[in-house]
Amino acid sequence: MKIHIHRSKEHRVIAGVIGGLSEKYDWDPLLARVVFLLLAFTPLFPGFIAYLILWILMEDPI
Repeated sequence: MKIHIHRSKEHRVIAGVIGGLSEKYDWDPLLARVVFLLLAFTPLFPGFIAYLILWILMEDPI
C-alpha cells in the first residue's frame, strides 16, 4: 500500500519525507522540518513513528 505522494530528491535530509510533503502542499521545507521537530518532541505526537510510517508508505522519488 503506497500513498500518492513522492519523497523528495532535492529537499531531503534523511529520506525526503518532509521534503516530499512540503513539495506536495507547496510549503517551505525548512519551516515544515521545524514544525515537525517541534511536534515530534511533544508527548502527544509520536513524530518519529509517524516519520517511519510515512517513509514506508510514500513512493520513491521520481
